[in-house]
Amino acid sequence: MLPMWLETVKQAKVSNYLIVALDEQLRDYLRDHSFNHYYKPLQISKAQQGTGDNHGISALKFQILEEFLKLGWSVLLSDVDVAVLQNPFDHLYRDHDVEGMSDGFDAPTAYGHGNGIDDPSMGWSRYAQGTTHMHMNSGLFYLRANLYTINLMRRIAARLEKEKAWDQSVYNEEMFFLSHGDYVAANVDVRVMDIFQFMNTKILFKVWRHLPKAQQKMPVMVHINYHPDKEQRLRAVIDYFLHDDKGALAKFPGGSEPGS
Repeated sequence: MLPMWLETVKQAKVSNYLIVALDEQLRDYLRDHSFNHYYKPLQISKAQQGTGDNHGISALKFQILEEFLKLGWSVLLSDVDVAVLQNPFDHLYRDHDVEGMSDGFDAPTAYGHGNGIDDPSMGWSRYAQGTTHMHMNSGLFYLRANLYTINLMRRIAARLEKEKAWDQSVYNEEMFFLSHGDYVAANVDVRVMDIFQFMNTKILFKVWRHLPKAQQKMPVMVHINYHPDKEQRLRAVIDYFLHDDKGALAKFPGGSEPGS
């Protein structure tokens, strides 16, 4: 998928990109094709072995990001299963420590909403209120370079070095779990990216493509995160938005099941 990601980065006129190569084969490919790259040979930790190559490799990103943040570089992290349709740096607010894409599929699930628990045994106080939102996605987010984000990356990397856990779960726990007892939260402030600008594929395939044409605004980035046929859908997204193939999305169901 990297060639497709690079294709979209080029058309969006993003010149300040950097690909981190973890092995010599990728390093040599990027060098031979004159792509911006940084060679950083890292090994998947013992704790992450057996979680699948994609999860194990993804867990390495946080120690790499910490290195960049220490240099004073604010960073927009993108996985390669992403179509870059507009220059994302023109659409960032840059007013919070973390500015990230949500896995939510509408305003309440992405930005937060009140929820309730009903315990009839409590009688008068049977209804208790809380707040909830879907996870932020650990494959697309912007970090301002400061001590808070450096600490956040360090905390996540340290846990993933020892725990057999999904990096996205740890990323969200470290951002959102509250201080209690001896536990002190990372205290980063967080902004959720606009779900129709930095879009996941549940929104694209189940919501956006069924909107009236006047409401179908061009996304900034589309992350192919909700569907396993990533390469085919990424190609279709590129063809639809960048090559004016208006039938490119039609062959795919909304979900991963036929007829959905």
